Amino acid sequence: VQLQASGGGLVQVGGSLRLSCAASGLLVSRYTIGWFRQAPGKEREFVGSIRISGRDTTYAASVKGRFTISRDSADNAMLLQMDSLKPEDTAVYTCAAGSLLLSDHRNPKLYLHWGQGTLVTVSS
Repeated sequence: VQLQASGGGLVQVGGSLRLSCAASGLLVSRYTIGWFRQAPGKEREFVGSIRISGRDTTYAASVKGRFTISRDSADNAMLLQMDSLKPEDTAVYTCAAGSLLLSDHRNPKLYLHWGQGTLVTVSS
């Protein structure tokens, strides 16, 4: 099983980026896919999650209304569209896969598989 986050980069305040979480060895439609981020000197933070079977998404309060998680229908991947970016969004973003029955989407300890992260830098 392999997850790979990509699409990070440098963007100005108010700009947008779209991250992708590509999976191999598992079907993303059969898992809960979570996005997490970790800024320098800070603990890992839940960003959002999606569960295709229930078509439900969950977002952290800090990103709700600005970030959108969706499925890339062309590939076995999930997307994280980030709009109206702020300097405090600067972090390494990582995706993870957990059971469809995941009880607490915000708890990173419940996720089974993790990918390499991608760095997002928002400059002011």
